[in-house]
Amino acid sequence: MAIVLLLLIYLAFISLGLPDSLLGAAWPVMQSDYGAPLETAGLLFMVIAGGTIVSSLLSGKVLGRFGTGKVTVVSCLMTAAALLGFSVAPSLIWLVVCAIPLGLGAGAVDSGLNNYVASHYKAHHMSWLHCFWGVGATLGPIIMAQVISGDYSWRNGYLVIAGIQFTLVVILFFTLPLWGKKPDHSEDATNHTMIDPKETVANEENEHLKPLRIKGVKLALLTFLFYCGVEAAIGLWGSSYLVNVKELPAAMAAQWVSLYYAGITVGRFVTGFVTFKVSNQLLIRIGQTTALAGAVLLFLPLPPLFSLAGFIVIGLGLAPIFPCMLHETPLRFGKKHSQTIMGYQMAVAYTGSTFIPPLLGLMASQFTIGIFPLCVLAFIAIMFVSVERLNKVLKKNGLLKRKIASSTIG
Repeated sequence: MAIVLLLLIYLAFISLGLPDSLLGAAWPVMQSDYGAPLETAGLLFMVIAGGTIVSSLLSGKVLGRFGTGKVTVVSCLMTAAALLGFSVAPSLIWLVVCAIPLGLGAGAVDSGLNNYVASHYKAHHMSWLHCFWGVGATLGPIIMAQVISGDYSWRNGYLVIAGIQFTLVVILFFTLPLWGKKPDHSEDATNHTMIDPKETVANEENEHLKPLRIKGVKLALLTFLFYCGVEAAIGLWGSSYLVNVKELPAAMAAQWVSLYYAGITVGRFVTGFVTFKVSNQLLIRIGQTTALAGAVLLFLPLPPLFSLAGFIVIGLGLAPIFPCMLHETPLRFGKKHSQTIMGYQMAVAYTGSTFIPPLLGLMASQFTIGIFPLCVLAFIAIMFVSVERLNKVLKKNGLLKRKIASSTIG
């Protein structure tokens, strides 16, 4: 049953990923149809992410009352209905209205499933979980590109995605009884993680602290802020940059952005195997270095094919960061606070998704969308610095705890 339940969780993450990349892929065409300014996509994205922040902050209470299974079904239903609304929205106002349930549907299920997998399954399952998010995020622009290139309206693209989402809702609904069963303890993440005694002592002391006062939590939140900010900004504005600066057709631009999401997806699939031999911390560092290299490639004034390479390399670099950071949460900060901190992390992550892409769009409208590569490079650099500072804090704190433990035992 543990395997079947895990497959359902993977399926739920496909449904989370499908809408995430759709607006950015469709916006160059939607903007023309509505006669809207460029930065309007950022405002829509802000409404979506704002709803996700609210539902993430409330996730602890909602999941505790209704259970992960029911929350997942209702959340997927909300996103399916919202996507259907996008496909028939007669004006920008209706797009804003539909953006609200689209955001609310994502937050609670996202934080709930992340904490569930971090607490009960091995590290590679977390990477594969977000790999399936990447499957959905990759399929979204591909489907939209095919619809647009086939001389159909972008509305048909949203309609197709809505149909897929409703199908997932039906599958999740009829498998609800499985969510009441606990996963096999042999799959428990703690049974497969070599926990240093210093980390055990640190976790015991963390039990008596408020979540936000635990050392390293605020730096972790800052990392999530810029990770999701840059990931969303690339997905939202990548097509517009390629169309307006590199002069690519809208359909081709959407396909290129889908390859960025494919890089994330493939990277997370491979990361799942690498976690058997390599620590989460090292994978995060390798990922950030790779993402920086891709950002430099995107920033340099090179022919369009190098931009494509930059998108793919950034995607590969971002791949391990998010799932590895999430999986470290119970180990770093203790299981007692992991669900609460996970909710905070998801809320702050979506805060990055809420404000960073619109901020980039606002700057682009004041200057030019040509600033896109510079902003991406700056955001990834800030994320890199915040992770390295977090590592130093955790290392220093762990060493101090080990000394205390040793002196007490002696």
